[in-house]
Amino acid sequence: MIEILSLLKQGGDPGWCNNVPIWLRSPWYETKEGQSQIKDVISPRVLTSHLPIQIFAKSFFNSKAKIIYIMRNPKDILVSLYHFSKILSLYKDPVSFDTFFDDFLQGNVLYGSWFDHVKGWMQMKKNNTNIFYITYEELQQDIRGSVMTICKFLQKEFDDTLIDSIVKHSTFQAMKNNKMSNYSVIPQDFMDQTKGSFMRKGVSGDWKNHFTVAQSEEFDKVYQEKMKDLKMTFFGERT
Repeated sequence: MIEILSLLKQGGDPGWCNNVPIWLRSPWYETKEGQSQIKDVISPRVLTSHLPIQIFAKSFFNSKAKIIYIMRNPKDILVSLYHFSKILSLYKDPVSFDTFFDDFLQGNVLYGSWFDHVKGWMQMKKNNTNIFYITYEELQQDIRGSVMTICKFLQKEFDDTLIDSIVKHSTFQAMKNNKMSNYSVIPQDFMDQTKGSFMRKGVSGDWKNHFTVAQSEEFDKVYQEKMKDLKMTFFGERT
């Protein structure tokens, strides 16, 4: 999404994405480094956050700022976060996948419970037209259509040339090959990619290569209980 919005901001020109690190193009709102970088971002600013709504800046809801909230099949998120925790220095190395599985279900991971996070943001869906919801699966299945919808949400004019460029340069493979987007230029003491790749697979359904049948059933049971009031299924696959 950062890549899509960066390209949109530049009218489809990939030059900015190819020469400026992704964390400077869209600083992390909740980090000290991000706070110091925000002042250098030229308007319209694109900022990134993983914060749950419970501790998100309340001033947003009285502003004209827009939020794009991206969801993903939580089973795939668990697997992705498991591998990510191995390379990010501020994470403690997971003891095992089984242990990490339990931690995720209990919300003992960075930013807390996925279930609470999604429920918190989804409760704003009916009351706030400045929040746009999309899933990772939708972006994969129809990136072109998704980009067009994002443009409409942001009230940005677009044509085929702009959309073609955004689609071309925001694919997983394009970002994996771009050192400004794949985090390969970040210091190793912050992210050690000798232990794994930040841009790992970029696919949906990889959880099937990690979960046991029992784990999948346990996850489904917890999901149904915690998300029963939301009645939400994920694009392309039932959770």
